[in-house]
Amino acid sequence: MLYMMLCLTLSAPPAAPAASSSSSSAFCPALPSRHIVERQPRMLNFRVEYRQRTVEVVIEEGSVVGEIKQILETELQVPVSKMQLKGWKSGDVSDSIVLQSLHLPKNNSLYVLTPDITPTASTSQNSVLQESLNQNFLLVISHREAQRDYNLNFPGSRTIQEVKRNVSDLTNIPVRHQQWEGWPASASDSMTLAASGISYPCHHLGVCRRSSPANTQEPTEECADVHMVSDSEGDDFEDASEFGVDESEMFGMGTSTGCRKAPLMPENTENEVDALLHFTAEFTTRYGECHPVFFIGTLEAASQEAFYGKARDRKLLAIYLHNDESVLGNVFCSQMMCADSIVSYLSQNFITWAWDVTKEANKARLLTMCTRHFGSVVAQTIRTYKTDQFPLLLIVMGKRTSNEVLNVIQGNTTVDELMMRLMGAMEIFTAQQQEDIKDEDEREAREMVKREQDEAYQLSLEADRKKREAQEREQAEQLRLQQIQKEADDEKEAIRLSLEHALPPEPAEEGGEPISKLRIRTPSGEFLVRRFLGSTKLQVLFDFVASKGYPWEDFKLLTTFPRRNITQLDPASSLLEAKLFPQETLFLEAKE
Repeated sequence: MLYMMLCLTLSAPPAAPAASSSSSSAFCPALPSRHIVERQPRMLNFRVEYRQRTVEVVIEEGSVVGEIKQILETELQVPVSKMQLKGWKSGDVSDSIVLQSLHLPKNNSLYVLTPDITPTASTSQNSVLQESLNQNFLLVISHREAQRDYNLNFPGSRTIQEVKRNVSDLTNIPVRHQQWEGWPASASDSMTLAASGISYPCHHLGVCRRSSPANTQEPTEECADVHMVSDSEGDDFEDASEFGVDESEMFGMGTSTGCRKAPLMPENTENEVDALLHFTAEFTTRYGECHPVFFIGTLEAASQEAFYGKARDRKLLAIYLHNDESVLGNVFCSQMMCADSIVSYLSQNFITWAWDVTKEANKARLLTMCTRHFGSVVAQTIRTYKTDQFPLLLIVMGKRTSNEVLNVIQGNTTVDELMMRLMGAMEIFTAQQQEDIKDEDEREAREMVKREQDEAYQLSLEADRKKREAQEREQAEQLRLQQIQKEADDEKEAIRLSLEHALPPEPAEEGGEPISKLRIRTPSGEFLVRRFLGSTKLQVLFDFVASKGYPWEDFKLLTTFPRRNITQLDPASSLLEAKLFPQETLFLEAKE
């Protein structure tokens, strides 16, 4: 990418006539790998006409349309709100559009309309002229010597000089040797077609080679003058050789030294990416920035991008093959490949890949690539075309088992014919694409059903696994609680047995000491009956109850009447002191 940017910067036309030379203006010089050149912002020139005034505006490509209107408001004293800026190739544009996105050449012609401001009588005719600048003129040009007619479409803003240069590519007659019929007497080469007075929408012209004395030689310095004229009239032309004009023929010289254009693709490039970067940069230099977006990558990568995505995203592959030795090259590029309708249609529906076959080494490399990706038939088809039949536009469609070349469009075509053939290829492609989309949708539906079944099965397995794990956790918890409960029960039983063994023996009913007989009613309704010595401590009574499974920490021992809580008394006091003599009925109650 850096190489392309440097190439664009260094191959720009010189700023002054004295700086242009016969051999360096069209070449992109080889750059040392360690050189770094800062790219300057690209400036655009606008020639804006309003009624009887013309304003020259120079502005950076990164600016928006509204900034041009603000400059014009100061120059023309017309409010921006009442101003309509016309003449854009892409139709009306909003004020917020960035100029760079419009892919404009360096020099542009626009005009201002103010429908809310009533024009004077002296300006009404000029307004009509401004409107016609945006109209297309059909020029039917008869080449007398070849007995052939050319139908060429030009915008009204194109100058007669530019038309003659395009005709030079078709007829191989240098502009200086062209003899015309059909131009209005008042027309000059610097006039636009809209102002020249030709018929609209169609005008007939004739051209032939002007006879000139043999062996006429012109001064060599004229090459600089011709190049200066080319630079002053637009970005689309770098030097005289770009219009298919042989220099020895132009200057009447027997040698071909002097002005030559740089090749679109250098010979023996190490990799395809560098070659295509150079191709795009040089193509932009020659024909402007309004051109198809060329895929930067190998032919295999372009095929993958076009053919092997999802069916809805697939596109046709357009392979543009250029040959500088064909007289149709410049016309096809400037009139067909750079036409707004063709650029838009290719960008929306095609992956466009390009190659230059001017050099034999590059052509051989292309044939090898085509044989590898499309088979020997395609390569053999390209071999059958002669140089004067180039450029070629191959339309390739990807199919299930192989790739098919739907159409081969030669350079001798028109914009309308080119568009019709592209649309015809799209109809075939769309029909195939709909079948592919249907098959793909059905396959995806089957795969989705299978995925849903697999997901449902996996969810079922996961649910079973979680249920099993929950059961295992519950069982483990139950076992743990049972173990804890068992340990607690064992501990209670051990304490109960210990208390039971520690109790003093039950005294006999007849004895020398006072006996207290106690009946204790348990929560279950049973009665515990036992005799105690009157001097027995309350703690012994509590231990007896605990040995029966009713620890005094959990139960309280109550008298019936009057109601007393015996467990709140001092355990060291005796039964006599607690007034539990000679007999007493007690009952156990769980503590809250």
